[in-house]
Amino acid sequence: MKGKYTLGLKRYETSQTVAAAVFLLPTLITMFFLFVLPVFQVITMSFTNWNMATGVKDYIGLKNFEYLFTDKTFGKAIVNTFTYSVFKLSFDLVLSLLIAVMLDSHIPLKRPLRTIYFAPVVVPIVASSLIWIWFYDPGIGPFNQILTALGLPKLQWLYHENTSLLSIGLFSVWKGLGYNIVLFLAGLQNIPDSYMEAAHIDGASSKQAFFKVKLPLLSPIASFVIMMGIINSFKVFTEINVMTPGGGPLNSTMLLVVYIYQQAFTNGRMGRGSAAALVLFAIVFILTIIQKSISRKTVHYD
Repeated sequence: MKGKYTLGLKRYETSQTVAAAVFLLPTLITMFFLFVLPVFQVITMSFTNWNMATGVKDYIGLKNFEYLFTDKTFGKAIVNTFTYSVFKLSFDLVLSLLIAVMLDSHIPLKRPLRTIYFAPVVVPIVASSLIWIWFYDPGIGPFNQILTALGLPKLQWLYHENTSLLSIGLFSVWKGLGYNIVLFLAGLQNIPDSYMEAAHIDGASSKQAFFKVKLPLLSPIASFVIMMGIINSFKVFTEINVMTPGGGPLNSTMLLVVYIYQQAFTNGRMGRGSAAALVLFAIVFILTIIQKSISRKTVHYD
């Protein structure tokens, strides 16, 4: 009699279980070496003073975390990261939804416009960052030429502490806007026309139908956009490293990932870098849980 294994409410033959284990084994091994083992190593290193330059690696307990929370640069990195995230998320949500609604309407040249809005997403981030450095050039950049034509004062953009983070934020909004537009546009086109017809029959105006029918139905997509926006905003690195190396003027573009990179690879302090990475993970995890909890309540009560 063939052996059987019970999993939940289903019973599987021994051959089925063995086959499943064989097929899953390569994936499990890959996940272990690429995810589980590195996480364990980061946790372990966060409690050491491993200096890559000297090779010293001693257990020091929580001293790396104590250093982080007394380091003004780390505090500024947290403030800058939250500021950048709020700015990017706000503009991403509003602009992408607005443009998606426009593209869902009966306007000319809809197909070319969809391609134009999505084009920045597929452009390599290093290449687009280098192009925007020229856009931001205080002397010959097009942005300052536009400001001059409008009679407004020129800005230093990437080269001044008051505008450098804003400049990075504008670039990031432009770079990722097309992806969110596609998501919202797909959601709008999946709403049955009968819903809108029923709303109009009940006497609702186009504005009321949008806010009372379409917008609530888009809440799952909005939640996904917010969640992915939080994750992407807290792990931004490439554009900052290209456009404002070293964290910008007076650390004005010093974000958490940039701080982690500097501590671990520039300063050779792998322990401090690992501790900062764990703090970043904790922040993103908590924000994601809060966002999911709020979205569940909103969906439930609506």
